[in-house]
Amino acid sequence: MIQALPPEPAPYIAPDVAPDVAPAPAASAATDGSLRIAAALTDARVQVDSSFRGASIVLYGAVFNPTDQPTDVVVVVRGPEQPLRLVKKTRNLGVWLNSRPVLFEGAPGFYMTASTRPLSEVADFGQLRRLGVGVNHLRIAAPEEARSVTRYGVRDVVVSRLGEDYLDWRRAVIRLKEAGALYNTDPDGVRFVDKGLFRAEVELPATAPTGQYSAEVWLFQDGAPKSVSNLTMTVEKVGFERDVYEFAHSRPWSYGVLCVLLAAAMGYGASRLFRRV
Repeated sequence: MIQALPPEPAPYIAPDVAPDVAPAPAASAATDGSLRIAAALTDARVQVDSSFRGASIVLYGAVFNPTDQPTDVVVVVRGPEQPLRLVKKTRNLGVWLNSRPVLFEGAPGFYMTASTRPLSEVADFGQLRRLGVGVNHLRIAAPEEARSVTRYGVRDVVVSRLGEDYLDWRRAVIRLKEAGALYNTDPDGVRFVDKGLFRAEVELPATAPTGQYSAEVWLFQDGAPKSVSNLTMTVEKVGFERDVYEFAHSRPWSYGVLCVLLAAAMGYGASRLFRRV
């Protein structure tokens, strides 16, 4: 049986006017010839309640490097600033006494650095100090109390009343924060999981302060900063703890009176209970 074949379709003739579609670029315009870094957080909000035992947040990103020279990534996470009052034990006439309290302001309540290798190998001392990267380069304001002295023939030079002991007090601030797991330095905390892709973990202890956190992700090459990505993170109280916190700060007098009344009621109730027993 012979079957008739369908007629051949007419050849397609392209129109004279090209369609309004741009050709696909050979490379992304955002990364073509640009050395930069991009980063993000798995969770930009941490909720704190009575069962909060700390949190682990993953920071991840990518390095766009069109060159063959290696790069380093440094992550710096800072918490809200908190004043810290310190005293020093001094021996007077054989008796140990507390010195006059020293109030440090401007110190972050949480500070963490993570890098692909030790910071001293990533950049020199001057670069790290200028950027404030690393616990040894933190800008912690000295107490406002000051005195005037004469130094190198110059009169009325204003210095902190701590004088040469300022560095010892500053190291004490960092030591106390590190003991509470609020300051941390991890020279191997940034790991490349693939070519150009990296990750780092931010460990928040249960005592982490609430408020706004900032994260800086620096890209270094040949010891110099080439790019930075800035992120924000919020640690906030939720539930009943948040209500109590807001009430205590918005109405401190009422909160204080209520605490006294509750303590008196609990004491009275306990006395009645044990009297019957």
